[in-house]
Amino acid sequence: MNRRRHFSRLNLTWLGLVALLAFLLPGNSFAADTNNFVMDNTSLRVSAMDDKYRLSVGDQLSFQVMEDEEDPKLLTVTDSGDLQVPNIGRFPAAGKTCKQLAAALKVELEKTYYYHATVIVTVDAKPRSSGKIYIVGAIRGPGSQDIGGDETLTVSRAVLRAGGFTEFADQKNVRVTRVPAAGGDAKKVFTVNVAQVFEKGKTENDLELLPGDLIFVPERMIRF
Repeated sequence: MNRRRHFSRLNLTWLGLVALLAFLLPGNSFAADTNNFVMDNTSLRVSAMDDKYRLSVGDQLSFQVMEDEEDPKLLTVTDSGDLQVPNIGRFPAAGKTCKQLAAALKVELEKTYYYHATVIVTVDAKPRSSGKIYIVGAIRGPGSQDIGGDETLTVSRAVLRAGGFTEFADQKNVRVTRVPAAGGDAKKVFTVNVAQVFEKGKTENDLELLPGDLIFVPERMIRF
């Protein structure tokens, strides 16, 4: 009787080992489904990255390379607009969206450190103010303006915040001078027809402002 029980226990043990091996084999459908779930979850995280909000000084970011299987690292956009990224060092971040930054970091990491890198970048915390813009010229309230940490400030909004144009302002040729962060491209000058934004609702002609932008409102050459 004891032998039969011992034999039965051995059979159950072997059956358990066989079942465990079958579960762990690559061809196991449950294991395959689990792998697919992990891949789908990663794809969802990549596609869910923000492609609207543009990063600015003071933003705290969560940075992770999925292939490392490590916890996300907290990075902060410095006053120069850069991040100190593991394996890369200083990397320009201000003005980019999370999705744009992740794509740029992926390219850089795959040059030397990874055969394939799945980079996830998300905003962990935003400062109350992401920086200042400056508006001068034919405007009622010239000076500096703060850009809120979660605010999208455009030229037309900055004009309204400054009290609007003066009587002889050239509303069709408002100039925005943008000096990029250290190591970036040369400065850029944009001309914005704010009159069309106000009078015809053509918001596509408006321009989103970045910290450090200088808005100059000229006066009309001909006054009438």
